[in-house]
Amino acid sequence: MDLDLVEAARNGDREAFAILARTRGDRLFGIAQRILRDIDRAEDAVQQTLVIAWRELPRLRDPDRFDAWITRLLVHSCYAEAKRVRRHAANIRVLPADGPTAPDEMHSILDRDQLDRGFRRLPPDQRAVLVMRHYLGLEPGEIAEYLGIPEGTARSRLHYAHRAMRAVLEADLRPTAAGGRAS
Repeated sequence: MDLDLVEAARNGDREAFAILARTRGDRLFGIAQRILRDIDRAEDAVQQTLVIAWRELPRLRDPDRFDAWITRLLVHSCYAEAKRVRRHAANIRVLPADGPTAPDEMHSILDRDQLDRGFRRLPPDQRAVLVMRHYLGLEPGEIAEYLGIPEGTARSRLHYAHRAMRAVLEADLRPTAAGGRAS
């Protein structure tokens, strides 16, 4: 951890904060993009997070907790961004297609697309805990610490997020009345 940089930035050193922002920017963007599922909105959330972090950094009590603190700010910025911009979902019907006779890489692409569609249907708070668990590899206790919530709440959110994702994926697989799959 760059404790010296965090301390310098807390004392108003813009260059120290710029270094902190550069070294953490890709990670923050990766988290935001996975939560929001939109590059432009993710960039906006990261930018907002960095503005808030600069403004609030002097109030950070424990410099050792900088990464958890800025991640928490990012998640809240993602929530705000998701509420601010409501997208109209397209009503698209997926038509059945004949699959290849031999296994190929197309199945993994289809699975990834199906997961992406399911993930987009989840609310941002459920996406956030899934990203923290499966992208960052955090345990529920660490997720709770990053989000500033009790561990039981983090476990509960993770449970309901997994359950909701499973339900969305299962709904995608059910045939519709017209013989195609639900979209």
